[in-house]
Amino acid sequence: MKKVVVLLCLFWGVNSSFSIAQKRTVAGVSFPAKVEVAEKTLIYNGAGLREKYMIDLYVSALYLKRPSMDANKIIEDDALMGIHIELVSNKVTRDKFVETVREGFEKASHGTATSEEIKLFMDAFSAAFKKGDKIHLNYVPGRGTYVKKNGQVLTRVPGLEFKKALFSIWLGTRPADGTLKKGMLGKV
Repeated sequence: MKKVVVLLCLFWGVNSSFSIAQKRTVAGVSFPAKVEVAEKTLIYNGAGLREKYMIDLYVSALYLKRPSMDANKIIEDDALMGIHIELVSNKVTRDKFVETVREGFEKASHGTATSEEIKLFMDAFSAAFKKGDKIHLNYVPGRGTYVKKNGQVLTRVPGLEFKKALFSIWLGTRPADGTLKKGMLGKV
């Protein structure tokens, strides 16, 4: 009987460590090591915390087919990838998010987003935001960028140039937050 208990405890301990190893935690937010997008597997590249005025706003993770620390290559690449965001504060309102992303498009160092594409993207965020909301921006080559909030697809914005502009908000030469960019690139 003791052997069975010891074996069960050993099995539970090993099994627990594998499940822990499968998640990456940043600022209290856990991200899976792998995600499925368009029926293909992407792997966690890195994540970081977006802060402003000493307030934690959201945590953002980058998922790629292969790990990379080259922001320019990631932005320019016509490959399956995603940015997954989880809000960690109720200070991130829908209006503030839209304003920040609009400013990001103006500063975008790569790609071009037309006013119609930006409107289509922004119109997807009509509902209020709250702490714990999850926003996924998944780019699928040949189809465009799928915008999901809490698991629900809100819109799809076609085009590689739009994806380049969108991803450069976080990874470009003038990112929203330099520390967040380093975290997403796995440089922290």
